[in-house]
Amino acid sequence: MASPAAAGPGAALPPSAARRDFYWLRSFIAGGVAGCCAKTTTAPLDRVKILLQAHNHHYKHLGVFSTLCAVPKKEGYLGLYKGNGAMMIRIFPYGAIQFMAFDQYKKVIKKQLGISGHVHRLMAGSMAGITAVICTYPLDMVRVRLAFQVKGEHKYMGIIHAFKMIYTKEGGFSGFYRGLMPTVVGMAPYAGFSFFTFGTLKSIGLAQAPNLLGRPSLDNPDVLVLKTHVNLLCGGIAGAIAQTISYPLDVTRRRMQLGAVLPDSEKCLTMVQTLKYVYQQHGIRRGLYRGLSLNYIRCIPSQAVAFTTYELMKQFLHLN
Repeated sequence: MASPAAAGPGAALPPSAARRDFYWLRSFIAGGVAGCCAKTTTAPLDRVKILLQAHNHHYKHLGVFSTLCAVPKKEGYLGLYKGNGAMMIRIFPYGAIQFMAFDQYKKVIKKQLGISGHVHRLMAGSMAGITAVICTYPLDMVRVRLAFQVKGEHKYMGIIHAFKMIYTKEGGFSGFYRGLMPTVVGMAPYAGFSFFTFGTLKSIGLAQAPNLLGRPSLDNPDVLVLKTHVNLLCGGIAGAIAQTISYPLDVTRRRMQLGAVLPDSEKCLTMVQTLKYVYQQHGIRRGLYRGLSLNYIRCIPSQAVAFTTYELMKQFLHLN
C-alpha cells in the first residue's frame, strides 16, 4: 500500500479537504443566490409595500390589491419592478453576508460563549441581520428612493444619479445612513426570529419525523435535510412570525429613508419622533401596521424561497 508521502503532487485531495476549500466563498455565493431568488419572486409586492407605507399621494387612498392593479395602468407592468435593479445589486451581498455571517456567528457563540440549543440561533440570526444591514444600507436607501418615484415625477434618473444626488444634497455619506437606527433595531428581532424559527422547526422535524419530513443530503448522505416542500413551509412560518414582531420598525425605517421626498419629513427625523408621528396621525392599524397584509403575502413566500434556495445551494456547493 502506498504511503501518503508517496502520493504525487497531482493526487486528488480527500473529499473532506476538498469541501473545506473556499468554504466561505461557496457559502457567500449560496446566500447571495438565495437572496436574489427570494426578492425577485416578490419584487412587485415590495414596490406596492413602499408606496403604501409612505402614503404616496397617487395611491394612498387604495388598498393592497387595488394598488397592484393601479400601478400597471399608470406606469406599465415594468412599474411593478421599479427599483428592482438597485434591489438586486443590494440583495446579493445582503443575502450572502447574512447567511454566511449566521453560520460563523453560530460557531463562535457555541465555541466561545458555550451557548447552544435554540438560543444561539436567535443570537446568531440577530447579529447576522445587523451585519448585513450595515454593510448594504446605502444600496437599500437608493432602491427605496427609486421605488417611491412615480412615472412623470422622476427626481432620480437611475442608481448612479440617485447616489450622486443623495451625497451632494443630504450631507455626504451620512445621507446614505438616514434611518439606520430603526433598521438595525428592527432587523435584530426580524432576522433573529426568522433564523430561530426556521432552525427550530427544522431540528424538531428531523428529530421527530425523519422519514416523513427528511431525506439524505445530495452532497453528504450522512446528513439529513428537509424535503423541499417542508423547507418552503418552515421558511414561510418563520417569515410570518418575524415580520409580525418587527413590522412597526420597518414602517419607521421607510419613512426616514424617504426623508426630503415626503412633505412631512421634518417631523420624522429620529426613530422615536417617527414612531410617535405615524401613531398620532394614522394610528396602529392604518399607520404602524399599514400594508401588513401585503407584507404577509410578500414576506411568507420570500422567506420560504430564501431558506429553501439556500438549503439547495448548500447541497449543490457541498457545504453540508
